[in-house]
Amino acid sequence: MDLIFIQMLNGLASASSLFLVASGLSIIFGVTRVVNFAHGSFYMLGAYIAWTLVTRFGPASPLGFWGGVILAALLVGVIGVLVEVLLLRRIYHAPELFQLLATFGVVLMVQDIALAVWGPQDLLGPRAPGFRSFLTIFGNRFPTYELFLICLGPIVLGALWLLFNRTRWGTLVRAATLDREMVGALGVNQRMLFTSVFFLGACLAGLGGALQLPREAVNLHMDLSIIAEAFVVVVVGGLGSVTGAYLAAVIIGVMHAFGILIFPKITLVLVFLIMAVVLVVRPHGLMGRKPSGPQHGPAVKEPLLSPATREVKMLGAAALAVLLVAPALLGAYGVSLLTELVILTLFAASLHFIMGPGGLASFGHAAYFGLGAYGAALAAKWLAAPMLAGMVVAPIFAGIAGVIFGWFCVRLSGVYLAMLTLAFAQIAWSVAFQWVELTGGDNGILGVWPAQWASGKVVYYYLALILCTAAVLALRAVIFAPFGYALRAGRDSPVRAEAIGLNVTRINWAAFIVAAVAAGIAGGLYAYFKGSVFPTYMAIPKSVDALLMVLLGGVQTVTGPIVGAFAFVWMQDWLVRAVAEYWRLVLGAAIVVIVLAFPQGLVGSLVAWRERRGDADAAEPVAEGAR
Repeated sequence: MDLIFIQMLNGLASASSLFLVASGLSIIFGVTRVVNFAHGSFYMLGAYIAWTLVTRFGPASPLGFWGGVILAALLVGVIGVLVEVLLLRRIYHAPELFQLLATFGVVLMVQDIALAVWGPQDLLGPRAPGFRSFLTIFGNRFPTYELFLICLGPIVLGALWLLFNRTRWGTLVRAATLDREMVGALGVNQRMLFTSVFFLGACLAGLGGALQLPREAVNLHMDLSIIAEAFVVVVVGGLGSVTGAYLAAVIIGVMHAFGILIFPKITLVLVFLIMAVVLVVRPHGLMGRKPSGPQHGPAVKEPLLSPATREVKMLGAAALAVLLVAPALLGAYGVSLLTELVILTLFAASLHFIMGPGGLASFGHAAYFGLGAYGAALAAKWLAAPMLAGMVVAPIFAGIAGVIFGWFCVRLSGVYLAMLTLAFAQIAWSVAFQWVELTGGDNGILGVWPAQWASGKVVYYYLALILCTAAVLALRAVIFAPFGYALRAGRDSPVRAEAIGLNVTRINWAAFIVAAVAAGIAGGLYAYFKGSVFPTYMAIPKSVDALLMVLLGGVQTVTGPIVGAFAFVWMQDWLVRAVAEYWRLVLGAAIVVIVLAFPQGLVGSLVAWRERRGDADAAEPVAEGAR
């Protein structure tokens, strides 16, 4: 009984810390509809700035510690305002996934800035003055600081409730959460409202990070470690619901505390299991509801997908010809880089297939890429299957996962859909990481080499080029087939599509399977290319890479993911070699500049510019005749 009670208290303390971060994220998304990936960076900056201030003011005095914590939260709020004013305010009318891309660029920049300012080592913070002792509960010692955190969560929840329900500003925020377009039509200054909301959300994240000083070391990995759990809490509680975020944080914190005791092997993925179950049962979270107004902000005119023009076909043929002769002009490293590039191009194209024509955002597409790689590796390790057999097993493995995962995912939409795909990807990653007897765990599966006839770098490059080109062209053919038009109809107007007899859910499910199979082909090729397979092939960073490639090129273009893959891989490779120490800073800045200059992606913005130019040229003769 005493152990159960102590674990309950540990879970509640963790829940309060998680709630501080998740509440700010929920408030920001509820009003601005920005999926703020940089919220974890605010949390990390809160911890680093608090460490600096506390050590400067004197950690022994209560004023020095608590003053440093509060001042750190306020400074992080100011940083949040700068990010909102200088970056996000300029792209509020862009598709929300491009806002996600911009905030990811901020994450990369903040990581290297923190590295330059505070160094790579972990920083240990002091204990909190006034809370350095412990209480004896049922014969067990429990820190008083943890009790303070347990009490802080409900206090912050109550303060936010009063702020949102007893002030005019809070009423405007609640109204904007339900229908921000109507709030703007009533004459409310949305810019100032958004900025103030961002300040509050960033302050809460900074406070959450600063309060971790007595609990854990400050390090450069705090941002990514907290952001996934914060997103889970927000989605489980219901987007825009602060009360739901607190309820979800308590459930996840307590479940995680007891999971360590009862099911230690699933603690790595427990939060994602909880999220998957909740979203399957309640598609809008525990206390969320379907918004009455537009869910994605102002409508953005996207260029229509259309078959390639003669000019585009000639450019594609020229690019293919360059790829065919490239091995004769490049060394071994260049050939290897090109091989990886064409494989990742297929990976990006498979994600684009559901994101562009289908409108189905996925944060966990690496699951199918990794399962394809594991399918080939397991066939080679346990069945001694030759390479060609392994290449057949790879898409089958991924396709089966697409059938199972897709059946649940396509019943959701928006961020809920994206987060459920992330949950399934993390579950698959956890299985690969912990099933050591089958997959080798973190050590991976080694010795997955291609057949003797394809062992040369140049030969394997041509094999990958042929297979990936064929798969990409097949995806393109499906997009412009009747199935592709039905898929786009379900994306643009699901109600009308259902009215004319289309089963939108079944069509989306089929698209999920097709995309999974294509990603599995890329994964199988990648396994034989690298000669090994590791759980990191299914981890969150790999899914983020795919998202970056698609968004950089442009979601609503067929050639976008191809251009985006080439641009991303080239930039990353060049930056790692040119500015090895701070390549994330330069890459993040480049991503932000691209988002600001090309808010529809490189290819998407080019297509939109050509359409505007064509409309202007067509209007000139009309204007001349009118004169």
